[in-house]
Amino acid sequence: MEFEPVIGLEIHAQLLTKSKIFCGCSTAFGASPNTHTCPVCLAMPGVLPVLNRDVVEFTIKMALATHCAIAPYSQFARKNYFYPDLPKGYQISQYELPLAVNGWVEIETEKGPKRIRIHRIHMEEDAGKLIHDEFQPISYVDLNRTGVPLIEIVSEPDIASSEEAAAYLKTIREILRYLEICDGNMEEGSFRCDANISLRPIGTQTLGVKTELKNMNSFRNVQRALDFEIRRQRALLERNEPVVQETRLWDAGRNVTQSMRSKEEAHDYRYFPDPDLVPVVVDENWVESVRAVLPELPDAKRERFIAEYNLPLYDAQVLTSSKALATYFETVVKAFPQPKAVSNWMMSELLKQLKRDDREIEVCPVPPENLAELLQLLDTGIISGKIAKTVFEEMYSSGKQAKTIVEEKGLTQMKDEGTIESTIDEVLAENPKEVELYRSGKEKLFGFFVGQVMRKTKGKANPQLVNDILRSKLGN
Repeated sequence: MEFEPVIGLEIHAQLLTKSKIFCGCSTAFGASPNTHTCPVCLAMPGVLPVLNRDVVEFTIKMALATHCAIAPYSQFARKNYFYPDLPKGYQISQYELPLAVNGWVEIETEKGPKRIRIHRIHMEEDAGKLIHDEFQPISYVDLNRTGVPLIEIVSEPDIASSEEAAAYLKTIREILRYLEICDGNMEEGSFRCDANISLRPIGTQTLGVKTELKNMNSFRNVQRALDFEIRRQRALLERNEPVVQETRLWDAGRNVTQSMRSKEEAHDYRYFPDPDLVPVVVDENWVESVRAVLPELPDAKRERFIAEYNLPLYDAQVLTSSKALATYFETVVKAFPQPKAVSNWMMSELLKQLKRDDREIEVCPVPPENLAELLQLLDTGIISGKIAKTVFEEMYSSGKQAKTIVEEKGLTQMKDEGTIESTIDEVLAENPKEVELYRSGKEKLFGFFVGQVMRKTKGKANPQLVNDILRSKLGN
């Protein structure tokens, strides 16, 4: 019997508000343990939470960007469970009445576009963090993260493979970053994902027993964890053994999932409306005021790049993968209006360097104006393509402008026909055997001669002149 996976993802995105969801404590990452706390987020007796309006507004933004229906009336609930890093003994979340429902996003798959439905988006507070001692059986509790605002984005079980899961995750992260409401940093925990996965016989509609996967801190680990779990569940089903409903942790070092605990049901949390918080009422005017300030979103920007700049789909997808990268591209194009040339240079040279150094475009040492200047020098023939790559590497490492580097190192392209002809004569004289072979029909040797000329001129000779004079000398 053949089985197919059925996957749903629960994404927790930490919102970029300055203060926590129910108090005025800072949300800044990396502070000394337990310094961003107060009686409210520490759950001291008698304190009362007060909702941060920005949290609601940020959630509305994400709901609109993912085509959700926004509830005019939503409510906070208490989710009861007991962890050492949860001071109240419950988490304030939303349950029966979330802020947003019934949305969708579109992902690209091998078979083309696919719509993944979003079941709900709701607001909640984060828990603290346990830090485990490496040398003794002691754990420390850091409550700085307690009360930091989150939105939970719950998909429908529409995802059919680990590749689709990664594509969906990247799409959600991309939208959050375009909206500037979450930085999407998986390593710091501001963008986290849990996966629910089951298998069922192909052709059936009944869902199988699901497991929940946690502890996946990268797109690659999400894919690897899902692939392992698909193999594990398939092996159990093929042996007619039951799949146990449980929560499993991903062990990246061993490339396996491990059982953590039996999976809780909703009733285990004993949800009930939080009596300290009034319901959230969102009227149409509020929704429309938020809609009016939404930025151009990734899908719309991709379509515009294709139409306005005549770029291929692949180029548009790469260049709009982040808002900052798209802005960089458009700034270069404004100064050097040759979009495809700019795209080629960004994807082949700029992004290669950034990936090598694990840098984001926001901290690129080559400002867009400097890249435009380099491309102008190349386009007007002042430097050759080979020299341009050398100059770019120097620009990236030193932060200098292209013109400065060209002048300092004397890299201006050689255009004097007499000098180039003299160099070609030297190359032909030094390689009589190759000349003879070329004239007897081995035309692939033409590239050899060009390479020798460029080597002698240290890449400065004008390529077109080299080609024209060489062809004339070689008799074709």
